[in-house]
Amino acid sequence: MSAGQMHRGMHPIDDGLVRRLIADQFPQLAGLAVERFPSGGTVNAMYRLGDGMVVRLPLVEGGAKDVSREQQWLPRLAPRLPAAVPEVVGAGEPAEGYPWPWSVYRWLEGENPEAGGLREPALLAGDLAGFVAAMRSITLPGAPPAYRGGPLALLDASTRAAIEALRGIPEEGIDCEAATAVWEEALRAPGWDAPPVWLHADLMPGNLLVDGGRLTAVIDFGCMGVGDPACDLVPAWNLLPAAAREVFREALGVDDDTWNRGRGRTLSQALIALPYYRTTNPAMAGNARHVIREVLGER
Repeated sequence: MSAGQMHRGMHPIDDGLVRRLIADQFPQLAGLAVERFPSGGTVNAMYRLGDGMVVRLPLVEGGAKDVSREQQWLPRLAPRLPAAVPEVVGAGEPAEGYPWPWSVYRWLEGENPEAGGLREPALLAGDLAGFVAAMRSITLPGAPPAYRGGPLALLDASTRAAIEALRGIPEEGIDCEAATAVWEEALRAPGWDAPPVWLHADLMPGNLLVDGGRLTAVIDFGCMGVGDPACDLVPAWNLLPAAAREVFREALGVDDDTWNRGRGRTLSQALIALPYYRTTNPAMAGNARHVIREVLGER
């Protein structure tokens, strides 16, 4: 993996490739302006297409399956959700040396919220709870398992390996004993033993859009599917301050075991992300540090 590259096997993508793909497969859109959209995302490149669309292309092979998942399920989920979600307007195919499927979506207005800079944290907490509750209430046949949302024990080895990696990066200042204690507490919580529920499964700040401090849209559904509802509690620690965190929990009626699993999942994701992205993706690394501070600060 070359210096500054997030993942091995990333396919090079530039404006010219996107223009050629559009001209070949969507000639009615050829001639619209194409401009790379800066994003802290880790799996896809995004390009504005004119004023009203966005092209989203996987950077790595592992993101290719997310494309068909979104194309299949987003039209069925959209009318059941209280916030806007991406609308697929074109399904692209491999071509021009680009090896994976890709999509064109309607552009959704809004800005990503930033932890520590929320205008209406309690109201946003209520909006997020409403979205999560709406996802959970969906019943659609043939739902796929979520990318995240399985038993917490599946994350044990990778979480402990990340803690050990962080021991070797003293400049990050992570209390690895405290992190281990929180993780082991989460592992002791009973697992979800009811039917799995629909999840977005990647409610990072970069996948949320707000206007005036209120939630307007949720994007990037590549991880969606059914699983443990604790998986969609991550905004409690990756975005919301303590008081709004309680608003979020109360609105969803989360029991202690599910809350503990949710905190453990969120911490695990941050612990794994920090050593992986600390030199290649400042947004992801910064949010990982925020999560670790928030979770360990509750002890």
